[in-house]
Amino acid sequence: MISILLASAIAFIITLFTTPIAIRILRDRNIGQFIQEEVEDHHHKRGTPTMGGIVMMGAVVVGYVFSHVRIWEFGEGFNLRVTEFAGQGWLALMAFVGMGLIGFLDDYTKFARKRNMGLSKRWKFLGQLTVAVLFAWGAIALDTSTELSFTRGIGIELGPWFYGLLVLFMLTAAANAVNLTDGLDGLAAGSAALVFGAFVLIAFWQTRNPAFYQVDGGLDLAILAGAIVGAALGFLWWNAAPAQIFMGDVGSQAIGGALAAMALLTNTHLLLIVLGGLYVMITMSVILQVFTFRVWGKRIFLIAPIHHHFEMKGWPETTIIIRFWILAGLGVAIGVGIFYGDFLRETSGGVLP
Repeated sequence: MISILLASAIAFIITLFTTPIAIRILRDRNIGQFIQEEVEDHHHKRGTPTMGGIVMMGAVVVGYVFSHVRIWEFGEGFNLRVTEFAGQGWLALMAFVGMGLIGFLDDYTKFARKRNMGLSKRWKFLGQLTVAVLFAWGAIALDTSTELSFTRGIGIELGPWFYGLLVLFMLTAAANAVNLTDGLDGLAAGSAALVFGAFVLIAFWQTRNPAFYQVDGGLDLAILAGAIVGAALGFLWWNAAPAQIFMGDVGSQAIGGALAAMALLTNTHLLLIVLGGLYVMITMSVILQVFTFRVWGKRIFLIAPIHHHFEMKGWPETTIIIRFWILAGLGVAIGVGIFYGDFLRETSGGVLP
């Protein structure tokens, strides 16, 4: 538990105090946000420093690594040592950083071209495919279950090939979902803190009940999730409306990659749909918008994603953000409740107290 709190505190402090430096550096180099023309109320945000997700990535890496350093032992005094890292933690961190690097290249391409057009779909997919292949290979090498799961396995064995396809789908879907959510000040950072807080609880609980869940590396996954919570909250300090900096694709892609990695390594593949219910809702609004327009030639929303629809309806931005945070919190509460309820049902002979 101390390691989780330490990782979260380190990441929070680094992000909180380093982000203002990043704001100045990005502003001096004119690395600012390009705004979607259809969203008229966002024109004042044009030029706001972006790519702040780099700070989050660095803070998470430092927080995760230094949480394993021990300086003092009760009863022994000073005793500098490094505790063992779990392969699952490194693998999730690889997904976080790897997807973040793809987002960084996307952001940098937009800056170089001076317009809201980043990497081509081909290059972005190749990057995501590379991360997925490495992740799937590492997960199988670590004997991660390839059985499709909800709170635990549901009896459908995927095998290595279909598991690899699941990894690719979850990485790309989660990254794109968070990217779509990152359209209002603090919406993605605040919701991410809530969802990764849930993964801290899930991974730590699996560590305390290894015979029941049979998940390895749970403590390190909880530590990494805690570091991301800390980094998200530290970044939210400067990203809250009116935002002084945006996380950019580097941040949203990294967060999405880590979400997928957490679900894959804690065997909660399908539970991610509930925990990340806000991201699912926002993504579905885009899919429905495209589908109805192509089939019937009509749009069901004024604009997609759905949070921009409410903006065009006249809702204040902060009202939308807070209400969507509430929706994210409800998804997290329901997801954690389902997870814990499954544990109680199985360990109490099928009778919940």
